[in-house]
Amino acid sequence: MRHTAAKAFAAVAMTAALTAVAVPAMADPATGTVPASTDIVGAGSDTTQALLNQFSTDYNATVSGTPKLYSWDATGSATITPKSGAASITRPNGSGAGITALNAAGSSLDYARSSRGPQTGDLSSNLFVAFAKDAVTWSAKSGGHAPANLTTQDLFDIYSCTAGKTNWSAFGGTAGTIKPYLPQINSGTRSFFLKAIGNPTLGSCVVTGPQENQGTDPLLDDVDVIFPYSAGHWVGQANGHNDAVDDKGNLTLRSINGVAPLTASGTINSVFANPTYGRVLYNVVRDSDWNASPATTKSTALRAIFGSSGYLCSTAGKASTVSYGYLTLAAAACGSTTHI
Repeated sequence: MRHTAAKAFAAVAMTAALTAVAVPAMADPATGTVPASTDIVGAGSDTTQALLNQFSTDYNATVSGTPKLYSWDATGSATITPKSGAASITRPNGSGAGITALNAAGSSLDYARSSRGPQTGDLSSNLFVAFAKDAVTWSAKSGGHAPANLTTQDLFDIYSCTAGKTNWSAFGGTAGTIKPYLPQINSGTRSFFLKAIGNPTLGSCVVTGPQENQGTDPLLDDVDVIFPYSAGHWVGQANGHNDAVDDKGNLTLRSINGVAPLTASGTINSVFANPTYGRVLYNVVRDSDWNASPATTKSTALRAIFGSSGYLCSTAGKASTVSYGYLTLAAAACGSTTHI
């Protein structure tokens, strides 16, 4: 059973205007920068890494000394040394891997980026701190064989490789054998998408492998491909928060049950971001760190960054959230916590 510190996740609001970002975000701590042992350092979700990199750049410009905020990307070198004096660890790729690394004995991580909420198997001592809202839909190559819309049942059948449902012509598309792809197993987007479409038993036609939210993967440059995608991350890429690898490529977002994931102005459609396909984004921390009594340097810093009165929930933080494609949470929801 989940316990929440606030029940206002349903209220979502876009900030009134975008604030220009003066300094571009850096992937990983900048070359030559070694986070101090007292800095707040995290890893995990691919979906939110670009936004956390921006938060790191902007938040660190507001503080002198430590603790500062740093975020390690989901991909890059095979191993990372999170902070000064820490042991090297396998780079956590995805929400699940980030949470696992946070919980590891002697972990030097202070938070994990997560594009999913608490689920069975998580520790009750993991606090999921909310900061934004996203939506997940399916994508396909522009000009390919896929139709503009699929139903939830269609998606269930496609990922089950159901007989008679393995060709796009069965769904109103152009004839072609469907190629269903999924991100790697630790992906929060993968687990969320599969739950949303009914947790199908994956058929033998399903291929696991491409990095989530990277439409540039050669495997996805196919007229018959279907691949789950974060609507917010796609919008952020379209807004210019991209690079040669972290880009939407030729993939376009498609509708589910007749509802488009984006508005005419290119933002997440709040109607699409319903309880089935909408999701809250989190940073996961240890309860003992967050609720330390008396307060510690770390607990104070965590709340100054992720808390309801912290940087991510501030006007400046929410402006970055919108620029990177996501919906902002109502004041009562941003910075609130939930756990299994």
